[in-house]
Amino acid sequence: MKSYYSEVMWIMEYIERKRWLFFGLPFTFTKYTIREDMITISEGLLKTVENDCYMYKVQDVAHTATLIEKMFGLGTVICYTGDTTHPQLIISHVRNSREIKEFILRESEEARIKRRTVNMLDIGSGDISDLNGDADDM
Repeated sequence: MKSYYSEVMWIMEYIERKRWLFFGLPFTFTKYTIREDMITISEGLLKTVENDCYMYKVQDVAHTATLIEKMFGLGTVICYTGDTTHPQLIISHVRNSREIKEFILRESEEARIKRRTVNMLDIGSGDISDLNGDADDM
């Protein structure tokens, strides 16, 4: 985790590398940068591909850790997004994965509130006529 002071406020970001499962060594060419407003995945050695996903597009986050990942202190974070290029954004084999998951959850909710894109879910409350007592009239 990296924190630095801007003129206005503290800005937090995580910079992690995808690691091998063997001893958790960072010998891959994938770098994840997780900031308060955006997740960036940079992949490749000879040809670098960079993909961004705004934090407000993240809808849900899951954390998984296999036995081998647990042995080496690693984990995988899966972000379910509304992004067209990556509906499932997978941050694989990183350290501090549980902390990163919590950070993404918190910041994505704050970003949705800032942009006023908070979704209200229909949890099966019934028809609007049920609220008026008109359900018996059917």
